[in-house]
Amino acid sequence: MKKVSIPKGTRDFLPLQARRRSYIFQTIKEVFELFGFAPIETPATENESTLTGKYGEEGDQLMFKVLKRGDKLKSAVEQGKGFSDLALRYDLTVPFARFVVQHQSELTFPFKRYQIQPVWRADRPQKGRYREFYQCDVDVIGSEALISEVELLSIIDQVFEKLGLSGVRIKLNNRKILAGIAQKIGAEDKFTALTVNLDKLDKIGKEKVGEELEKAGFQQVQISTLFDLLSLSGSAQQRLEALAEKLQGIEIAEKGIEELKEVMRLSAQQNVRGLELDLTLARGLNYYTGAIIEVVHDQFNSSICGGGRYDNLTEVFGLKDVSGVGISFGADRIYDLMENENLFPYELESTTKVLFVNFGPSEAAFSLSLASKLRASGISCEVYAEPAKLKKQFAYANTLNIPFVVSIGSNEMQAQKAVLKNMYSGKQTTVHVEQIIEHIV
Repeated sequence: MKKVSIPKGTRDFLPLQARRRSYIFQTIKEVFELFGFAPIETPATENESTLTGKYGEEGDQLMFKVLKRGDKLKSAVEQGKGFSDLALRYDLTVPFARFVVQHQSELTFPFKRYQIQPVWRADRPQKGRYREFYQCDVDVIGSEALISEVELLSIIDQVFEKLGLSGVRIKLNNRKILAGIAQKIGAEDKFTALTVNLDKLDKIGKEKVGEELEKAGFQQVQISTLFDLLSLSGSAQQRLEALAEKLQGIEIAEKGIEELKEVMRLSAQQNVRGLELDLTLARGLNYYTGAIIEVVHDQFNSSICGGGRYDNLTEVFGLKDVSGVGISFGADRIYDLMENENLFPYELESTTKVLFVNFGPSEAAFSLSLASKLRASGISCEVYAEPAKLKKQFAYANTLNIPFVVSIGSNEMQAQKAVLKNMYSGKQTTVHVEQIIEHIV
């Protein structure tokens, strides 16, 4: 028999896994809507030109591209170039920018959207890193107000509180500060190399990042000054004050420091928990221009949420002077973390709350009528498909973690009674059929 499999970096989801994922999506969605965000969806594929060049060199390399079809592919092969014209979504932010430009006359600005859909990256599969995974994005576009950053930080705090996930740390920085530092050390022309390599700091360490910067053309004095500026000590306020003094006169840095101070002040007023200043935070994506956010957990080696301010993303599609800010929750990483912490509600163990035993055609018909009444009251239930042995039917309930089993034989039918068994406690009670609901709610 031929061995069947799925592509590396992708997964099937069994019913329990699917229910747990749905719980995460629903929790995140509810918080998004509490803050006034509306849902949108975009296609799985975009024109290759829409995505290329928006994520940096590494992003372009990790993009899944789709071959041209038919005569177009034949022509491309003959010419030896241009084999692809479409690409799978790499993230949700660039497609969102395209969406805003394309539908700008139909939107009210500032536009607040959320989007929960899969994305694809040709990454090397490993724990917590997949080739197909879901992102849960929330963005405000059409406003430069810092209140948007504060709302997003509050959303992060509320989502993880509702999911019961403690120990979350929200790292915050500002790209303008990094641009000011690049100016200070005379490396403005190498800003992309600076941010891309700083983004690796947690993974490969300071020494290796220094080596990578040297390969990118940085001098030792520049690297030394860079790390001195990034390793200031003290509270967040003290570090920002010290940095302001060292970068005095560099306008972009001064603006970034003031923005960061204000966001942290307003977030403190909103009681956002786990917020910390991280001057080394860079986030390697090219489109960030202001605040940058990354959420981490000590028991996970990758970020579980991240984002930031982007001022020029719609400009590449022809719409200038539109600022946006957004964050993206990595639902798959959150799932792995919650599973490790055993945080999923026990009710998710089964979609069925009540199983009716099947003793035969007449009893099954009677049970089907009762099942309809339970469903009308919002109680999930099912009648076992065939009159199998009781042991088999109860084993079915146990395997699927169904909490209640109702048995109605011919005698019970005549007396309008039902035998109700709590499968968790083992307690068995005979009740009137009209009282089943009150005994299981």
